[in-house]
Amino acid sequence: MKPARSLVLSLVTVLAATLGAAWVALPAFAAGPTASFVKTAEWGAGWEGKYTITNGGSSTINGWNLVFDLPTGTTLGSYWDALLTSAGQRHTFTNRSWNGSIAPGASVSFGFLASGSGSPTGCRLNGAPCGGGTPPTTPPPTTPGPTTPPPTTPPPTTPPPTTPPPTGGLPKHLLTGYWHNFDNPAVELRLRDVPTQYDLVAVAFAEATSTPGALTFGIDPGLAASLGGYTDADFSADVRTLHARGQRVILSVGGETGRVTVNDAASATVFADTAAALITRYGFDGIDIDLENGLNPTYMAQALRALRAKIGSGLIIAMAPQTIDMQSPASGYFKLALDIKDILTVVNTQFYNSGAMLGCDQNAAYSQGTVNFIVALACIQLEAGLRPDQVGLGLPAGPGAAGGGIVAPSVVNAALDCLARGTNCGSFRPPRTYPGIRGAMTWSINWDVSNGNGFARTVAPHLDTLP
Repeated sequence: MKPARSLVLSLVTVLAATLGAAWVALPAFAAGPTASFVKTAEWGAGWEGKYTITNGGSSTINGWNLVFDLPTGTTLGSYWDALLTSAGQRHTFTNRSWNGSIAPGASVSFGFLASGSGSPTGCRLNGAPCGGGTPPTTPPPTTPGPTTPPPTTPPPTTPPPTTPPPTGGLPKHLLTGYWHNFDNPAVELRLRDVPTQYDLVAVAFAEATSTPGALTFGIDPGLAASLGGYTDADFSADVRTLHARGQRVILSVGGETGRVTVNDAASATVFADTAAALITRYGFDGIDIDLENGLNPTYMAQALRALRAKIGSGLIIAMAPQTIDMQSPASGYFKLALDIKDILTVVNTQFYNSGAMLGCDQNAAYSQGTVNFIVALACIQLEAGLRPDQVGLGLPAGPGAAGGGIVAPSVVNAALDCLARGTNCGSFRPPRTYPGIRGAMTWSINWDVSNGNGFARTVAPHLDTLP
């Protein structure tokens, strides 16, 4: 039986009287903010870590910073849900704009990847011991880490050589394709007729309503007529058919003419509510953000987090930004991807309809439709904060599918080899390899079938050969 607190205090009083000036005060009972650490995954020479900060006090915490050391030989890689400054082996994480306030009894968390076998030591939260972390072996500094304000966007980090194990029921390397819910010159398909090589099928598209943020979806009447009859009930049954094959189906929001707007907290809530209703009704596995007319990263992040809270951790969240949208971490799409990195599945950037653009070396403009273009532009994302398993290569499925940037499927395979293995590169070589590169996407399944299904038949089996 543990002694009552009053008895403990009595014993302390006696000891103080007995030992006099030699008495050392006992630690106070734990209260206020604490931080606990756990390795959420380990693989080969790397691991994924997570700190959870809990407010055990009676007043709200407004802003936090957490400092720890990593032993020599263990290096920090990508991170999410925090900003980072580093000085040698000491790393200081500070809150993002949306998770700095922690109410009494509430918790927030951030995560990161590391390579090496070491673990964090000397953890301090807002200048005090973390409580749940490993105690420091040397006295901490009088101020917690660098005093320079953190950057507004995460600086480029070095991706680890390996990636966490895949989650969400998807393969490590996956092929994504878009299915047309409309009638155009490409062949019309019922969903159940999608080739089995596609792991992830994005249904294009959900549509906007007159209410900001609201989504609606139903089988397009023109498509139904072209197919000789196709109903919402038929579509839902086809979703179940694809599930039985091991394929996943997500609802894409946007497209070239998409006008869904999420620009405030109210529309973010409406987006989450209506998306959740459609996911439940039709059996979708997630959502794809393909807004080509701009987005507000702050409120779209809020909407996607609210949607995930409604659906659960199995929700697939994909994006299909245009190339220009992923040139800088400060741009809206890139910022959104980094802000929701902890719940993001994959970003399939459209490496087409782009013209010539700079790559991660910033030394030359690479022409679209080449291995150099695909690799050099994918490198921007890989070197500026996204994990390799969150980066996919989006290319057109042959003639008719795009206005520019059409490549043979073999070029897609060469770009995947260059990124994953360092082989089959053009004149541009990335600074390192990314064995966990997630895969490829094509616009679209319908165009691929129209062109003989060459994209899926060439790229899908090649993905299975990647490390």
